Amino acid sequence: MISVCMATYNGERFIKEQIDSILPQLSQDDELIISDDGSTDRTLEIIALYKDERIKIFHHQKNPEYAKIKHSRNFYYATSNFENALKQARGDYIFLSDQDDVWMPNKVKICIEKIKNVDLVMHNLSLFSDDINKSFILYKTNPIPKLWWKNLIQMNFWGCCMAFKKSVLDFSIPFPRNIIGHDYWVSTIALKFFKVLYISDPLILHRSYEGSVSYKAKNSFLFKIYFRCKIFFEIFKKSGAVK
Repeated sequence: MISVCMATYNGERFIKEQIDSILPQLSQDDELIISDDGSTDRTLEIIALYKDERIKIFHHQKNPEYAKIKHSRNFYYATSNFENALKQARGDYIFLSDQDDVWMPNKVKICIEKIKNVDLVMHNLSLFSDDINKSFILYKTNPIPKLWWKNLIQMNFWGCCMAFKKSVLDFSIPFPRNIIGHDYWVSTIALKFFKVLYISDPLILHRSYEGSVSYKAKNSFLFKIYFRCKIFFEIFKKSGAVK
């Protein structure tokens, strides 16, 4: 069984195109879990039009503590929203999905074939930016580091390109308190404790546009150091738990 976990917030512009690219790749026993962060546009209305039992909608309750944070508040919300979706997943294989991408028709098939002998796969992607108005394949060589701690220095994992087994999910949740980057956390867990494989095929079209969480995100140097140290410390605690 496959669980696709998607986090949404005011995604009416592209949500239909994304769902239309996902559902044909799923069987009737699979599920598309959507956690919404309080959308005020037509996002939920568009999703409701599908009348598809595979789509399961959950509502994320924002942590009031994050409202006090001056920097990267939206990253904290997005991470918690993804965690809310992941907690509902019942599948043997978990796929992460943004609300505004487009999956290539062979994405699920290729990922399931490749993940048989590993625990997590990440594939390449084609980037599309409003600024550039054309797409390009992001990685020319394998971006995944051989040493897990190098992921804290340069994080090349994209959540929207990741699929992993339930064992990885079970070891990753609940997320540590006040952590950002659901993909940062899960990928570092996988590198440290599981087997990871890179797929060179670009299996999604990923949009970067004004209004998306990651669009031209700017964080201070001290903040970048802080959340890397936070993840390192939490991984250290996990290491003690498995001894």
